[in-house]
Amino acid sequence: MTYVLVLLLCVAADQAVKYYTVTHLALYGTAPLIPGFIELLYIQNTGGGFSILEGHTWALTVITAALMAAIAVLLVKRTFSHPLGMWTLTVILGGGLGNLIDRIRLGYVVDMFNFQFMNYPVFNVADILVVCGVIGFAVYYVFIYGKEQKEAGHGTNQPDGGQ
Repeated sequence: MTYVLVLLLCVAADQAVKYYTVTHLALYGTAPLIPGFIELLYIQNTGGGFSILEGHTWALTVITAALMAAIAVLLVKRTFSHPLGMWTLTVILGGGLGNLIDRIRLGYVVDMFNFQFMNYPVFNVADILVVCGVIGFAVYYVFIYGKEQKEAGHGTNQPDGGQ
């Protein structure tokens, strides 16, 4: 149940920031967030991350929907028993659903965070969730997943032979 609440909070946070952006800024309008560091810049992204497949919204919609469905199945089946695996998948799903809602409802994704000190693509809360979730899942998979399986099979608290 906690995972569902966090999932809903992730989607709600993403959609709330997007709503604020479209209701307070004109398209390509800006507002300072942390002056000299990051600003809000309202853009409509018809592509994926780094504008990959720009203009192919329906292809991205299908791909995103399939990936989010697969992640939802992994969560429901509790494929990864460790909390880090579950939390990272929950965050990825929340971010993916946030952008999927935009693609289905609007035909593009609302992006708004723009670094002022470097040339970097404009991004949104959902993008942050997906990137942080993927990094966290990679850490889990590399450092915990294999060891967790070995410990479950061999019993780590007792020497060989159970003595």
